[in-house]
Amino acid sequence: MIILAISYQLSAISYAAASGSCDTDCMKCHTISTDEVRNILTKIKAPDAKILKVQMSPARGLWEVSIDNKGQRGLFYVDFSKKYLISGSIIEVNAAIDKTKERLDALNKDRRINRSLIPLKDALILGDKKAANKVIVFTDPDCPFCGKFHEEIKKVVEKRKDIAFYIKLFPLTKLHPDAYWKSKSIICEKSLKLLEDNFEKKSIPKPSCETDAIGKNIKLAGSLGISGTPTSILPDGSVLTGSQPADKLIELIDSAKKKGSGK
Repeated sequence: MIILAISYQLSAISYAAASGSCDTDCMKCHTISTDEVRNILTKIKAPDAKILKVQMSPARGLWEVSIDNKGQRGLFYVDFSKKYLISGSIIEVNAAIDKTKERLDALNKDRRINRSLIPLKDALILGDKKAANKVIVFTDPDCPFCGKFHEEIKKVVEKRKDIAFYIKLFPLTKLHPDAYWKSKSIICEKSLKLLEDNFEKKSIPKPSCETDAIGKNIKLAGSLGISGTPTSILPDGSVLTGSQPADKLIELIDSAKKKGSGK
């Protein structure tokens, strides 16, 4: 995805240089209307998505389109010819900053999920179940970023006994075909150890029971606008996507608990 973004930046810059029209303000010569964006959304089968903002992207030659699709906020890029849609990260090379993630974090800053809509009966608990501050985490057993994040939340509960994580298994089956049966196996045993074994690339047994819990989790995530893992719901209902180091995560939780009940 990073290679795609970098290669496209190079082509976009070449395009701008060849046209001789983007030395200062690309918007003087290039425009894109709401109707044109709506047409693009219809073509990619997201006709009901709400357009939040259209602006110039960090890379010249591209429009950045921010949308809210059934509660899920995201963005994509459209080139000046309006023939190509690009998804993926734009990286600022010199600073090594993921500008796309930076923008997504800003989009999700004011997003809230009603935590009472998330049943926790099937959740795996990391930490003390009596902890005052509860964080809900949607994770995929075959997601490498989830494995990395899991190590960080383990550090959090070592440092803070008042924080516990309620882990909901949400396999991204299109990306990880085996994640569904692995999630089912972990839920059947209700075993945090099996999840951690899988993160460590150890073999885990096939499911020992029949359960519809994983299917319900997938449906629930869709209804909440959650499409990626790891995704965390903090005490105030705010949404955190991706992994964070333990200290930063504690800082975010402490900030959120001032706004939410932590229940």
